[in-house]
Amino acid sequence: MKNLFKIIMLVTAIFAFTCTVEARSKKVTQRISQHQLAEKQAKKIAEELALSSEVSAKFISAYVDYRHEVWALGPRQDKLQAGSMTDEQVDSVIQARFDRSHKLLDIRKKYYNEYAKFLTPKQIWRVYDLEAKMMNRLSHRRTPKKKMNSTPQVNRHISNNDEALAK
Repeated sequence: MKNLFKIIMLVTAIFAFTCTVEARSKKVTQRISQHQLAEKQAKKIAEELALSSEVSAKFISAYVDYRHEVWALGPRQDKLQAGSMTDEQVDSVIQARFDRSHKLLDIRKKYYNEYAKFLTPKQIWRVYDLEAKMMNRLSHRRTPKKKMNSTPQVNRHISNNDEALAK
């Protein structure tokens, strides 16, 4: 009887451990590649614009190429502390930002002309609007959320009678 009880407990423990491992593996999310992200964004924009399948295919291809060129510029350097740098270093950073901005503008102009081959100016405007909203949403996901204070702040008003009792 004791052996049967031990076997049942062992099987129960293995089952519980297996369920825990399976639950953990489901929580792990796999990051998609930049290409997949660009495609997903392009398909969403094409869907929002209600493009025909032919125009949608052209747009998706052009948009993916556009995103790849933008990503090739490298990440922005927004969070630099000028106080800890020399004037020459700050000037260098500012010049690098100007260069990046010019390159980005050139890419945007290039793809505006590409989009204009199959989209109207209003549709292109909407593409830029939807893209900005998507990028804004993505950047908010990346930034860590502020933790709320775990202990609530309670404002207590003590009446005159309570003050007298406290003394």
